[in-house]
Amino acid sequence: MRATLQNLPNSAGVYKYLDKQGRLLYVGKAKNLKNRLKSYWHFTPHLTPNPTQSPRILKMLGEAEHIEYLVVASEEDALILENSLIKQLNPKYNILLRDDKTYPYIYLDTTTPYPRFELTRTLLAGSHITYYGPFPTGGKALLDALYEIYPLVQKKSCLKEGKACLFYQIKKCLAPCEGRITPEAYHAIITQAQEAILRRKPLITALEARMGDLAVQERYEEAGSIRDMIGAISTLSLHSTIDLAKAMDLDIFAIENGDERGVIVKLFMRGGKIISSDHSYFRHTHIFEPNEVYRQAILEFYHPDTPTIPQEIVTAHPFEDSQQVAQILSKRFGKKITLLTPQRGAKAKLVTLAQQNCQELLRTKGGDSLIEQRIADLLNLSAIPYRVESFDNSHMMGVATVGGMVVWSEGAWQKGAYRRYQLHHKDEYGQMHEMLSRRIAKFEQEPAPDLWILDGGDANLNLARKLLHEAGVHLDVIAIAKAKLDAKAHRAKGSAKDLLYTPEGLLELKPNDRRLHWIQRQRDEAHRYAITYHQNSKRKADKSIKLLNKKGIGKATLKKLIDYFGTFEAIENASAEEIALVTNRKIATILTGK
Repeated sequence: MRATLQNLPNSAGVYKYLDKQGRLLYVGKAKNLKNRLKSYWHFTPHLTPNPTQSPRILKMLGEAEHIEYLVVASEEDALILENSLIKQLNPKYNILLRDDKTYPYIYLDTTTPYPRFELTRTLLAGSHITYYGPFPTGGKALLDALYEIYPLVQKKSCLKEGKACLFYQIKKCLAPCEGRITPEAYHAIITQAQEAILRRKPLITALEARMGDLAVQERYEEAGSIRDMIGAISTLSLHSTIDLAKAMDLDIFAIENGDERGVIVKLFMRGGKIISSDHSYFRHTHIFEPNEVYRQAILEFYHPDTPTIPQEIVTAHPFEDSQQVAQILSKRFGKKITLLTPQRGAKAKLVTLAQQNCQELLRTKGGDSLIEQRIADLLNLSAIPYRVESFDNSHMMGVATVGGMVVWSEGAWQKGAYRRYQLHHKDEYGQMHEMLSRRIAKFEQEPAPDLWILDGGDANLNLARKLLHEAGVHLDVIAIAKAKLDAKAHRAKGSAKDLLYTPEGLLELKPNDRRLHWIQRQRDEAHRYAITYHQNSKRKADKSIKLLNKKGIGKATLKKLIDYFGTFEAIENASAEEIALVTNRKIATILTGK
């Protein structure tokens, strides 16, 4: 390492510290690699960490054995690459934010005489598009409310029909398709709807009146739907009496650190009003560094496809890299973007509001991670496992071989993050290898969690650690398996104890240990998810074999049928005429007997 430090270039770049096993400890960026990396050390009388570094960095340097670096063209490039590597490789001593969602926006394309409001998560081509948002939650409810209250063109296909439809009869549309309303009059309705997106009190009042009318008519299901819509819209943003004198657009970021986790609160102000808000938690609070969190949060949020960005971004705290972040965003979006930390005035009050919500979220969520902290202590994990991915595979005699990954985060199953895998290997070791390799390949788009739990024993644990080491990813892994009775593992409850396989050795907990129950829940959910997928796949495979066994039905014909009908059930229920249309009369007769 001394030799590497003495031969560094005076260039911008990204550097990585690794331990003696080659595991990644830390990723950093530098305007000047030589100056930055040398600042970590004292060289005389021998190489020792510079004691002025933070406790986190001193701990990391105590484990470091190797340095790798990559030269880039500028400090901005280094910052972007650093952010990407942290997300992809999950270094032990970097903070990793998990808020990689893209928020929806409501947009309006005014190139048509009778435009419609739609939802999008990406920037659309066209200069006549107006965006409203972002809406972390409730965006779809707000869009539905606009079409419930205002007589807009309800469906994309409506104008193509050229004839008034049911929406006109129930007074939800004014039939522009038949010219019953002029573009000018329609535009006046659009203007009202646009105002309702930003100032929603009149919209909610109108929805409440509609809900009351439906209840009087005993249309309770529809009234309940409106009630849910009102609830979703009402929770879109924080209530605030703060009103800027000017109709400004601002995004406000506040980040606070707690005892067990940190929290990020975002407020989105449009036209001088807070239109929406959001929050997310992050791990590694014991090595909290505001500069690292702010720059990562802002660069991740304003990805290149973000539909719109205000010219001013307000942060609750100043941070070291704010100027470089502003320069990156300015280049990314082709306009000057400013980052500021106000000390007084209405903007400072917005910061105070965001910080108050940070503190409240930390207070109310303070006890949620107690079990996760106990798991981290039990298994000597490098981080509290706020986000956990568990894996299992399922097959029957090599048929319909599949795998499943389930995700536990912030005390709940994140079913939208579950993943299914069609696997090709015949042995269980090969299947686990295939599944984990495919997950590792996705780390750049979907960051690594804090912990992997695998169904299986030492072999699967060692496999996972080997794959992660080869990929340069730092990630804690354990495996759980039934103790073998008569050389066989029994899944049935009570037939055998569950054993935990960790990098530090075998661990056996008492059956009533809550920590064991938590790990078992993860394993059992992965098993349930994998076996359900297997059963569905097996059912499809059985139907496929059944069709192929019929004389004259080959794989190419089967593919045509599936491509057209979508499911085996649809093929079974199809008429001879429909099948003949896709294939020929002979195949239709074979399948239907007609």
